[in-house]
Amino acid sequence: MKVEICANSFESALAAQDAGAHRIELCQELSLGGITPSHGLIEKVLQELEIPVFVLIRPRSGDFMYSEADFDVMLRDIAFAKAQGAQGIVSGILNRDFTIDAVRTKRLIAECGELPFTFHRAFDWTPDVLAALELLINIGASRVLTSGMNVNVNEGYETLRELLAAARNRIGILPGGGVSVDNIMKFKNAGFSEVHGSLSSSTVGYNHAIKMHSLAGHENNLLQTSDVSKIKALLNRL
Repeated sequence: MKVEICANSFESALAAQDAGAHRIELCQELSLGGITPSHGLIEKVLQELEIPVFVLIRPRSGDFMYSEADFDVMLRDIAFAKAQGAQGIVSGILNRDFTIDAVRTKRLIAECGELPFTFHRAFDWTPDVLAALELLINIGASRVLTSGMNVNVNEGYETLRELLAAARNRIGILPGGGVSVDNIMKFKNAGFSEVHGSLSSSTVGYNHAIKMHSLAGHENNLLQTSDVSKIKALLNRL
């Protein structure tokens, strides 16, 4: 069984390699579900580590319904990751009804060329799991990262087994979201060939009374965009 580690920094990527993990999914901001890593981080990891690296392409946190500008950024980031020597890409796009955006996801896969493409946990938002799986098989995805349509792999275990049976070796099923030392053998014994997890520990960083973040927008699923009218109002006031 292969173990893919979700690494959110160079230190995490190095730890995965030193521990003997088989592959890295490189991202940043795990607390937001992961977003595209910076170009500098991609370069450093691919230049200094030997472990295979798949790069997450997710231009922002929040939902998976992207604008054309977002989509253009995603294509550019895939091209950059490929040029730096990434061994795979992890991404995905949904329609507003939560079905998979087949047209644009297929375009992402085409941009990957020979690199394997993993459709990430946006899959867990889709309304018809088996239809979504068949669609991804038909458009050429290599694997699906999923917690079994649930909050974690323990809760989604039975659905994960159904997906594995339905896949029939036509696409990889990569359980992720809550994989741990305590449940890993359950997935190996069920016949899964690979798993995904961060296997991380937390340390307390430096704190200050002046906070540089706000959780309100994230908790309420708000997407923030600069507002033309507000900018104009400020400039007019000046």
